[in-house]
Amino acid sequence: MTMSRAASASISGFTFLRHGVKLGFPFEASIRSILPLVDEFVIALGAGEDATEARIHALAAEQPKIRILPTRWNERMAEKGFVYAQQKMIAQYACTGDWAFYLEGDEVLHEAELPAIRAAVDRHHGNPAVEALVFEYLHFYGSPEWLAVSPAWYRRECRLIRNTIRSYAPDGQFWVVMDRHRRGRHPQAALAGAHIYHYGHVRRLDYMQAKMDQVSKYWSHQPPKMAYSIDPQALRRFEGTHPACVADWLAHDAETAFTPDPAHPLTRRERKHRKAMVLERWFGLDLSHKHYKLVA
Repeated sequence: MTMSRAASASISGFTFLRHGVKLGFPFEASIRSILPLVDEFVIALGAGEDATEARIHALAAEQPKIRILPTRWNERMAEKGFVYAQQKMIAQYACTGDWAFYLEGDEVLHEAELPAIRAAVDRHHGNPAVEALVFEYLHFYGSPEWLAVSPAWYRRECRLIRNTIRSYAPDGQFWVVMDRHRRGRHPQAALAGAHIYHYGHVRRLDYMQAKMDQVSKYWSHQPPKMAYSIDPQALRRFEGTHPACVADWLAHDAETAFTPDPAHPLTRRERKHRKAMVLERWFGLDLSHKHYKLVA
């Protein structure tokens, strides 16, 4: 599917990636899911030790929209994930579209929602007050059948931002808009009317352990022994359909043996989030963290 859009806003997609094969990312499904929507897709591709680079180059040979920027990660840049911000911005600064769409290697778009995303860009492109578009998140946890829904998990996040404003990423997750000297703020945003399907927490446990070993270097802590363990009240069963392009990855690389444990011992943080969920139900609140301000 290719989306037709004469004389409308252009969109660049972008990401950064290294060791996607070793860490079990569904990165090929992620890239394929966004290609029909964008005019180009920029990848900051870090030098690594697995087959990720070869597979990305093979995909780029098949898909002319893909542009690869070879990078080398600064392993000493370990303070609170800042190396992720560096790699994210290398890719974003190379984007040429009116809008820049950031999609991480474990995030996938549903083919049924691409027209809604395109319509949201067209609807808000002429309104400079809207600087970004916010997506609803589906955080799969333990297996593709379960969603993490407590306020411990961000329920919405910006993934599309105007590429004509001054912005930067403090880490891999969000943006700060710099419209005043030395002062930043969250982007002003509108709802995209679509979802991000986040599969980072359904990878096979061997992949997850490899990821935790790597991530710990960039967040300055010791890696935990990986196991899928969570408050069962923080989960609900997924009733929808997964994007078609991720079906093969789900069949071969996702964890499937997980079931919620009713005897799961609650951590202090989980007790806090249980209380927060009660308040949300009572008062119709959303107590999850937000990195944006809705203006439309």
